[in-house]
Amino acid sequence: MPLVSRRYSRLRKFFLGNVIAVMLLGGCASAGNPRDPLEPLNRGIYQFNDAVDTVLIRPLAEVYQVLPQFVRTSIGNFFSNIQDVIIALNNLLQGKVTDAGLDLCRIIVNSTVGILGLIDVGTEIGLEKHQEDFGQTLGRWGFGTGPYIVIPFLGPSTVRDGIGLIGDWKTDPLTYLEPTRTRNAAYGLYFLNRRAELLNASRILEIAALDPYEFVRDAYLQRRRNLVHDGNPPDEDDQEPDLKPKPGASGPAPTPEKVPETAPPATEKPVTGDR
Repeated sequence: MPLVSRRYSRLRKFFLGNVIAVMLLGGCASAGNPRDPLEPLNRGIYQFNDAVDTVLIRPLAEVYQVLPQFVRTSIGNFFSNIQDVIIALNNLLQGKVTDAGLDLCRIIVNSTVGILGLIDVGTEIGLEKHQEDFGQTLGRWGFGTGPYIVIPFLGPSTVRDGIGLIGDWKTDPLTYLEPTRTRNAAYGLYFLNRRAELLNASRILEIAALDPYEFVRDAYLQRRRNLVHDGNPPDEDDQEPDLKPKPGASGPAPTPEKVPETAPPATEKPVTGDR
């Protein structure tokens, strides 16, 4: 096996080992914040990720921005077109056949007329870009989020979304690029482009957030919940800290019924007295 291939294999095993270890720790946690029982560990990983970003990734992203805007846009469109493959599959797994068909149309149009996805023709002609992944698919079929976790190098997640990352990785066309150096270069360009797209957001976070860790955690959990429920989450927060589907669930998790606004008073007379 070539040296580069062996190094990639070790790096992949190290990455998957970190993901699985954090997910196992998340599954065993039972104390503290019910959404974030591993907060001390998560904060440590968050600080590690932030240090790596500050020293290495962010400077590279700032240099990358020297490229003309149309070049960066074309690169983003190319990877977005590849991600539509994963999105289409997950829409199909969630029973959204129409959306999956539209995703397939986007892939065909952007891969042909859009020159391998460099131009987003699909959006221009009204084919909406969807956002779906395996974490959302698990949530759609009733699996609880599990505890919040921060994954080394990748950032915020949950136990459910961490498991979903494995499914996303296995179905990502980039995973099967050969030779290995081409695959590594493609992934490197993908993450560099994504980081460059988030530069403005990270600057706002540094200025506006008193506690960046808490801000990122709450924003992530809210966004993921909104995505799982297609922009219409139930009124009650139903994010359980386990990964088991709800009893009797045979399809996408239904929206719970609302409690009537009017309810009988707990006592006939108001309670009075010194506070």
